[in-house]
Amino acid sequence: MKAKLAPVFLGHADDPEFTGQVENLRKLLEEEAEILEPVKIGFSVPDADAVLFPQLIGEAFKQMENIRKMHIPVLVVTSEFGTVAMWDWEIVTFLRAGGIKTFAPYSLELTKTICRALALKREMKNTKFLVFQDNPGDGMQAGIFKRFYWWEDECSKNIRHKFGIAIEKRSFKKLGEDARKISDEEVKRAAKDWDIRMENVSGKAFGSAVKMYLAVKREISGDKSIRGVGMNCLNESFYSDTTPCLAWDRLFEEEGLLWACEADTLSLLTEYITYNSLRAPLMMSNMYPFLVGMAALKHEKINEFPSVREPDNCILVVHCGYMGMLPCSFCTEWALKPKVLEIVDGNAVMIDARMAEGDVTLAKLHPSLEKLLVIGGRIEEYVQYPGSDCRNGALVRVKDGHKVMDKLYSHHDILMQGDRAVQLELVSKVLEIEAERI
Repeated sequence: MKAKLAPVFLGHADDPEFTGQVENLRKLLEEEAEILEPVKIGFSVPDADAVLFPQLIGEAFKQMENIRKMHIPVLVVTSEFGTVAMWDWEIVTFLRAGGIKTFAPYSLELTKTICRALALKREMKNTKFLVFQDNPGDGMQAGIFKRFYWWEDECSKNIRHKFGIAIEKRSFKKLGEDARKISDEEVKRAAKDWDIRMENVSGKAFGSAVKMYLAVKREISGDKSIRGVGMNCLNESFYSDTTPCLAWDRLFEEEGLLWACEADTLSLLTEYITYNSLRAPLMMSNMYPFLVGMAALKHEKINEFPSVREPDNCILVVHCGYMGMLPCSFCTEWALKPKVLEIVDGNAVMIDARMAEGDVTLAKLHPSLEKLLVIGGRIEEYVQYPGSDCRNGALVRVKDGHKVMDKLYSHHDILMQGDRAVQLELVSKVLEIEAERI
């Protein structure tokens, strides 16, 4: 889906500067925006996600009321490079002072980010997340899982009210039964062209993982509104002899379907927003700030955090034995391995993967859906604890670990490649939520 932009002219429709910039932007934003037919200021604007000003002139100062009456955001992209021209800062300031929601991007990538976020805002109203669960919280490790807001009906209702996204729930028990009925011949046909790196994964374990992929694929078949999927894979692990990690990898690579571990719909929503706006490699995982101390170490069955400088500013990122579920196209290293956690079936699998070291950004929506927490960081190295629940985790350094501890919304966060804070602030503005940046 592309953003619908309505170009508005303040002078004459045939002004060469105006028409030339419209055509220029059609090329620069070919993949991100549909630029509609130009409209004269003061006339009715067609159904669009934003007003586009490819050209600004002094007449804008006299047209504030007409601009305000359009009731949609204004996007100012007046330079040939797909950015705001510096000569337009006065007019942009004037528009903002008048209460008009105005975007004035200063790089082409920011312009594209805004367009993707605008398209996403419209797409959400026809989007569905599919989650497989039966009695969430009542199964394995109930003392932990009973605490999570994402399983509350209120959470699903708030997501629908705020963004328009519907949460559809189906039986995990039935899905597990359906997966087991899939024949070995169908598994062979499905996986015959896959180039999967595996280490110590038995044929039976791989077959079960492929069957889960096929079972989920059947469930989503024919419904293009399903753009994210999750499964209560740990808390109700007794419903399946495998885990969905390979299924999530394959379905993302083949269909762009986003995933959520443990049926965490708040993480899935954060992932859906950030990936579709930024197109940056990302994942969800557990965050263990070193400041948590023994509470984290005991859970991961390790004796101590790595010895590093300024440990208070460090976070160990690990989920289900490794860094977490990552599609292979996002990774520098990727391998399917046997499961680590005791909570899942002995036949289950997990992915051992690494993102490139360097700048990363952590992000998570607040349970109220009114704020997005944005934390800048850096993957410094990977650490291994043989025999533990952290066979290969990422060491992430942040600027202020104490502020992170004060602000974290959840143990689950989305981690994306690169410094994305400025982009996420713009996305938040488009979606009418507050960006809380650390």
